Order: sequence, then structure tokens, then C-alpha cells
Amino acid sequence: MDSSPPQRIRVPDVAREAGVSTATVDRVLNGRPGVRPVTVERVVRAAAALGYILDTSPFVAQARRPMRLVFLLPEGSNRFLTLLGHLVGETRARFEALGMTARVEFIRSFNPELLAKALREAGREADGVAFMALEHPAVREAVNALAEAGTPTVTLISDIANTRRAAYVGLENRAIGRTAGYLMARFIGRRPAKVAMIAGSLSYRAHEEREMGFLHLFAELFPMIEVVGLREGQDDEAKNYRQSKTLLGRHPDLAGIYNIGGAALGIARALREARREMETVFIGHGLTPDTRTLLIEGTMDAVITQNPRTSLMDCATIFDNLRAGREATCGVARTSGEIILRENLP
Repeated sequence: MDSSPPQRIRVPDVAREAGVSTATVDRVLNGRPGVRPVTVERVVRAAAALGYILDTSPFVAQARRPMRLVFLLPEGSNRFLTLLGHLVGETRARFEALGMTARVEFIRSFNPELLAKALREAGREADGVAFMALEHPAVREAVNALAEAGTPTVTLISDIANTRRAAYVGLENRAIGRTAGYLMARFIGRRPAKVAMIAGSLSYRAHEEREMGFLHLFAELFPMIEVVGLREGQDDEAKNYRQSKTLLGRHPDLAGIYNIGGAALGIARALREARREMETVFIGHGLTPDTRTLLIEGTMDAVITQNPRTSLMDCATIFDNLRAGREATCGVARTSGEIILRENLP
């Protein structure tokens, strides 16, 4: 008969059994937030099976509480992002039906350190964070730290490379850039011409990929059309106005402007002042009250958009899948872009 004393179960044993870190076990067993409900259940089952805990009811109750989501979006004059943020509150009932609560926080645009800080702070209270990503080491570190702590993140509209984010909800932006280029070339026709781009910031992977697609389309199919440059307006109406005014001053025969980001009103103002609003093809992104008006009056020729409500609900579905232990994108369709002209305005 083995007379050696029974081995004492420790936190590392529970972590090994559950397949998580010791930090995650510590957070679960001490009732701290920031751990996905499905992970809570896995840790509790492992701890109960090993005899580390006997009463699982408090932890089961914790796992079944509403999943708390935080949406981090850049502040500024990008009307589509503002609309997206407002919809978080307007669709509260739909989140609640999925056993979730959701709030939005607007942070200063194009500042990766502030975004990384906001991610870390959101992770202390949230069970999931959706955010528009900036390509930066500080942001990547924050995303990976949240993943290590058991808080999943979903990138929205603009993705980030080489991280442990759970999923991306947004357009395939290189293809969208090619689409914008093709539309512009067809509006202009097969003749020598000059076109330009204005981006929010190439720190957004989405904007960088749209630029790449736009450039490659012209080089491949319409070499007679020259892309004369790229400027960054940081989704600010005043900056977009100044950038557009400079472009039109240097190239009075400019045939087209592709607005990769937001703040279309600044570009429209410059076109009107130069009396080029009916001659210069203007293509942009995001159907909002502003771009709708610009389409109706003829200043804009086309808007490439995505359904903001669908994007929010796709995020909710992804977090629900993760909570249930399913594949993150199970049941989530690929985000599709829609080309809006004045004649097919919804």
C-alpha cells in the first residue's frame, strides 16, 4: 500500500488541466473581470475535477453574467465612424438579446500610444473589445497582452498584422482600392488624365491597402491615367480642404480625387471654390448624411460603403461564438462593399 501523502493541487496544476495561464486561473478564482465566460467555465471544470474547489456555483454565476463589450473608435470628423459609434447605443436591445452589454469610447485619432492605453484600460473591465486598429508596435503589444489575459479583441474596419486578435470585421481593402480605381477610370474614359488620392492616415492598414489597390489598378489597366500623389488629411475636414486646394492649384486639370478615408466635405468645398465640382470625378467611402447630400447634388460621383449595423452585429456574433467555444467567425459572412451612386441611393 502506498503510504505517501496525497499530492497537493496547486494553481499551475489547474492551469495545465484547463490549458490556460496561471494568471488566468488566478483571475477566475479570485473573481476578477477580463476573462471570457467560456474560459471561466473551463477553469472551473478543471479546478473541480482536480478537487481544487468544491463549490462551483459562484464561478458558474460569474460565467453567465452579461458579456461586457467595449468599442474603441477614433474621434474626429469622420461621419461614418461617428455614425457607427452612435449605433452602438441604438442597438442596445440587440446586444442584450445576446446576453451582452456594449458601450463605445471615442479616442484621439491617429495616436497609437493612446489607442494602446485605451485597449489596456478597456481590458480591465470588458470581456471583449472591438476597435479600429493602427499598425504600431504599441498596439500589437496591447492586443497580445489582452489575449494572454483572456480578453478577445476584434478589429473593425482596419485590421492589424501579426497579433492574436480574434477576428477582423471589414472590407477586403486592396480589392476595394482597385474597385475605386476602376470606377474612376470608367468615369474618366480612356484618355490621358491625372488623378490624386487623399488618405486619412497610412497608419491605418485599410488606407494603405486601398492605396495599393488603386495604384496597381491604374498601372495594370489604365497606364494613360497618371496618379500624381497621395496626401494625408487625417479624416479632418479643414486638412482635407487644404490638401485638395493645393492639389487643384498644382494640377488645375485634375480629373479625379479618391478620398480613401473620411471628411468628404473638405474636399467638396475645395472643388466648389475651384469650380471643378462637375468636372472632377470624386469617389469616397462611407454613406452618411454628408456624402448622401454630395451625391444628390452631383459633387460626389460614387461612395463605397458597408452596412454599419451589420458590422456591429458581426462583432457581437464573433464574441458570442468565442464565449460558446465555437470558431470565431462561425456564421459570419464576409463583409461586402456596396457601390452607391446618386441613382441608387437607398
